[in-house]
Amino acid sequence: MEKHYETVFITTPVLSEDQMKETVEKFRNILQKNQAEVVQEENWGLRKLAYPIDKKSTGFYNMIEFKSDGSAIDNLEIEYKRDERVIRFLTVKMDKHAVEYAKKRRNQKENTKKNESQKEE
Repeated sequence: MEKHYETVFITTPVLSEDQMKETVEKFRNILQKNQAEVVQEENWGLRKLAYPIDKKSTGFYNMIEFKSDGSAIDNLEIEYKRDERVIRFLTVKMDKHAVEYAKKRRNQKENTKKNESQKEE
């Protein structure tokens, strides 16, 4: 039975835009190779950290929501640990309330984008 998961990872702030996209693509591919279905991705951008990590006070935040039977998580987290660009990560299983909230948030974003595109026309 597939369950919903959400993983957030923080990468070092010294990455270029291309390196950042490459890093996100790497982790998305790891999930897909392990038969996980990527539901949503969000780039939260450069944010201040709550406390310094490796003498860095900011980092690029990324979130990937996916469905999996759980087997993909071990491989994903091993790759997080191996990649020196990742300074922190967290993967959580979403309960039914979190899944519903995520769906509402996605629909809200889609509606906002549609409204903005209609205003431009």
